Amino acid sequence: MHVGSRVRQRRTLLGMSQEKLADALGLTFQQVQKYERGANRIGAGRLYELSKALDVPVSYFFEELSDGQTGLREEAAAYGEDPMARRETLLLVRAYYGIGEQAVRRRVLDLMKSLGAEAAPEEV
Repeated sequence: MHVGSRVRQRRTLLGMSQEKLADALGLTFQQVQKYERGANRIGAGRLYELSKALDVPVSYFFEELSDGQTGLREEAAAYGEDPMARRETLLLVRAYYGIGEQAVRRRVLDLMKSLGAEAAPEEV
């Protein structure tokens, strides 16, 4: 499931549809859906193909993976949902990097920080 969620995260960050990824791999989009949900396991050869299609090293799919499924569940319970796995976050990051001018990106980042600081209680 972790590997599938990393596939989805990277695909979304690139703005790639399931259909486009499936075409690149010679699969149906339903098969990509099954990989992303963790319904089907991803073999080593397919993982290599995914890494090429998504332009990441194979190790990317295993980042942030702790030992054993129990560890993953405990981490999820302790920290809540991973904000980087949310579609909203990925769309935000993609839109941010779609801004061509670095100075404008910096102003958007400063605005987001100030809005977040107003909404969140002060940390001591």
